[in-house]
Amino acid sequence: MEKRIAKIIVGAAGGTAGNGSKTYKISIPSAWIKEIGIDEKQREVELTFDGENIILSRLTTMTEFAEQKLALGHDVRAIRYYDEQKLCTLINVDFTDKTLKAENYTDHLIKTAFGKNALPTWSDLEAFLEERCIPRSRAGLREYLEAIGVEEYDPVEIIKKTQGRMAEDQQWLEMEVLG
Repeated sequence: MEKRIAKIIVGAAGGTAGNGSKTYKISIPSAWIKEIGIDEKQREVELTFDGENIILSRLTTMTEFAEQKLALGHDVRAIRYYDEQKLCTLINVDFTDKTLKAENYTDHLIKTAFGKNALPTWSDLEAFLEERCIPRSRAGLREYLEAIGVEEYDPVEIIKKTQGRMAEDQQWLEMEVLG
């Protein structure tokens, strides 16, 4: 691992930023940028902050995400979220390390799995899947689960049986094991 010392460049924020707002920039060696596959055409990066460290990574494609996880022997599944027959969101999910990547195919945020959230977390996925299921507190839940052949309240298992269909909308889910 190569390390360098750098200074953060501090400047006044422009545009619609609030009074006194600042921007912070850092110069990164071009060799490092090339090494991770960033160039003038592919400049999108993912920043991860764990409370102490900032990690900069090239934004991977949906295919790259799935291939990398499958190469590690992980349980990877594709979840497709439809409105009628139109694919609205594709979610590649690694059930082993509980990571995911989502891509929207519509501009109608209400029809997407995570709205404006471009980098959903595992808990965002859990909340989304549970929204597409019968509520945990519903009277007669045990009988419902028995009727669809699910032993306990597990949104993934419920969605496998129901496709996450709801009476009040035309949205549904399709789940596929990859690899």
